[in-house]
Amino acid sequence: MAEAFVTSDEHPACGICPSRRFPLGGFDVAERPSREFPFSPADGHRYTAAGVPVCVHPEKVGMPPGSYATDGAPLVPELRLPNDITDLDHYLRGLMHSAAPGVLEQLIDQAVQQIPQAFPEVDVVQVLRRALG
Repeated sequence: MAEAFVTSDEHPACGICPSRRFPLGGFDVAERPSREFPFSPADGHRYTAAGVPVCVHPEKVGMPPGSYATDGAPLVPELRLPNDITDLDHYLRGLMHSAAPGVLEQLIDQAVQQIPQAFPEVDVVQVLRRALG
């Protein structure tokens, strides 16, 4: 069995969150609790109608809502740099600090490729240091 996505007791994910039992991509993430994803008293998880476990707190697991296990939705969000350079640090900081550990490295790779194309005058390393610091 693959390692659970969340393994630290210090992580903000709920104690019963499927991220503590299943690997990244092994569960779906919903925007919030819903009747579409009923709670199972047998094991404490919420499930889709097809039986896929669902996390209902995307802000806690650092993943946007998506059908990752159900439909194979991409695990890494597409980096969408702002048009204005003055918004770059704020955008990257919010994105990087809310990203799931499993996708952070891939977001950094996207940033390293895209920032020089969008803002050639910017020192990518310095921008990322500010975003991650």
